[in-house]
Formats: sequence, C-alpha cells, structure tokens
Amino acid sequence: MYQKIFDKYPPTKDNLIYILHEIQDNHPQNYVSEEAIKEVSDYLRIPTNHIYGVLTFYTMYSTTPRGRYVIRLCESPPCFVKGANTILKALKKTLNIQTGETTADGLFTLELCACLGLCGNAPVMMINNDFYADLNEEKVEKIIKNIQEESK
Repeated sequence: MYQKIFDKYPPTKDNLIYILHEIQDNHPQNYVSEEAIKEVSDYLRIPTNHIYGVLTFYTMYSTTPRGRYVIRLCESPPCFVKGANTILKALKKTLNIQTGETTADGLFTLELCACLGLCGNAPVMMINNDFYADLNEEKVEKIIKNIQEESK
C-alpha cells in the first residue's frame, strides 16, 4: 500500500502532509500506524520524531485506530449558538459512545472540531469527506441510520 502512495510523490519533506493524508485515508481504521510512520521516515529520509510532531500537531491526523466513519461535529461559536450541544447529545445517544470513542462495531468515531467553515448553515458535522448542515436531532438519527444500513 505504501509504495503506491510513495510513487505519487517525490521523496521530499514538502510532501509529508500529502503522504500522511493518503495513508490515513486509505487505512480501514482511519489512522497512521507506527509501521506507516517508519515507512514514511525511510522514504522521505526524515526522523520519525519529526513525523510524530506533524501527526500530533494537526488535529486531522490520528495515531490510534478509529471507526470506518469519522464524525466531526463543529463546535465553533456559530454552531454552538445554533445547537451543536443538542446535536452532540443526539450523536452520543444514537451511537452509545462519548466524544473521542469508537462504536463497538468499529463503524463510527465521534470527534469535535473547531470549525468546518459552513457557519451560515450551523450546526454542521462532517462524516469522512461529506458535510451535513442545518442539523437537528431527527436529521442526525436519520443520517446515522442510513450509514448503518448502507454498511451492512
């Protein structure tokens, strides 16, 4: 898997973020493993501690396994004012997990994020690369149920 990704990018430090994104996006558990970090280190000829620094600085990366679907709920002021807390409670109830946890079936991980850039349609969440706006409790439940059905 790594070589296919490496073949897309010259072995320069400038490509680190792009490579890490592709590795994470192509891992079934949405994270960058220790094995991947070592492979990237060898390919780019940079120390693993530098790669860990990048992975821990940016919140979009994870070094621990996550669900197949990563839910990021925006907690910016506009989303907060428009009911992000209510949406968070609905997600926790529907998924039976807390923030930062993954469902027992490995399907969903629930995370919070600072801003998704859709303030005019608050509250907003992102599931993997798909955005969901103007949320309410009913919409959230329907979205989760649809994904669960499609994943069977």
